[in-house]
Amino acid sequence: MTFRIGSTVVLPARSMARLEDLGVDLVPVESVSGLTALTNIDAAIVTITDPVGAEAVAALRAGTRLVANVGVGYNNIDVSTAAAAGITVTNTPDVLTDATADITMALLLDTTRRVTEGDQLVRSGKPWSWAFDFMWGSSLAGKRLGIVGYGRIGEAVAHRARAFGMTVASSSRRPRTEPDVEWTSLDRLFAESDVVSLHCPLTDDTRHLVDAARLRSMKKTAVLINTARGPVVDEAALVDALRAGTIGAAGLDVYEHEPLLAPGLAELANVTLTPHLGSATRETREAMADLAVRNVVALCLGADLLTPVVV
Repeated sequence: MTFRIGSTVVLPARSMARLEDLGVDLVPVESVSGLTALTNIDAAIVTITDPVGAEAVAALRAGTRLVANVGVGYNNIDVSTAAAAGITVTNTPDVLTDATADITMALLLDTTRRVTEGDQLVRSGKPWSWAFDFMWGSSLAGKRLGIVGYGRIGEAVAHRARAFGMTVASSSRRPRTEPDVEWTSLDRLFAESDVVSLHCPLTDDTRHLVDAARLRSMKKTAVLINTARGPVVDEAALVDALRAGTIGAAGLDVYEHEPLLAPGLAELANVTLTPHLGSATRETREAMADLAVRNVVALCLGADLLTPVVV
């Protein structure tokens, strides 16, 4: 039996070799609409930018048994509808933990030490010279890092932050006992942290978790870092807060209406913007694609899926 797989992902050589060894019929497409136009596919490989909603699931359901998402988040997929249709969704946890934690620290250092702002000044050709109070930033040692979402990535960020001398706080709905973490309420975390870093999934509860009221509760010198999902932050409210000095700075790798930005965001000097680079190392992206393909291979061989999403 030949398995037919539709993929919106350009797969790396190692992943392609796994499928070729099985004699799989791989059909590349550019979008979800291309996937749903295919007939008789056993599995679909998609990325976090591919919206697989209820309509797409309905179009896939005849014979399709797996949607393998190349990404740790899966808010782009209607998992409940897929499950009801007999389609399992898998994701790619663990393999992108370190890369995302690294970009978080890069944004944290950039915003607190004004690296991008300084780079732009030098490139502009405007005159400047060393002075005692020139472009002061903020040291990390002794500062409090508040982590929203203490999962694999949040824990990896905490480990890195402690190396810079930061203390770590987080919030949780259930009792937690990890050492060297101060467990506190979400309100206190935002109010008392010098840096707040977001690592929570996007759900109905976390959409616009960081709104105007939450931003007003933060220190005027505080920094907000978001490498989770854009809609966790009310981007228009963030623009107002940064412009008014309600908070000190922000570092964003994800956006509410990606790739579009809220009006005014790009003009602000106190925000660092990167184009969703959280997992963007060659090693990590190849590992993500390979894990998705290994789930497809498991399906073809009748083995247990490696990373099924539990509804």
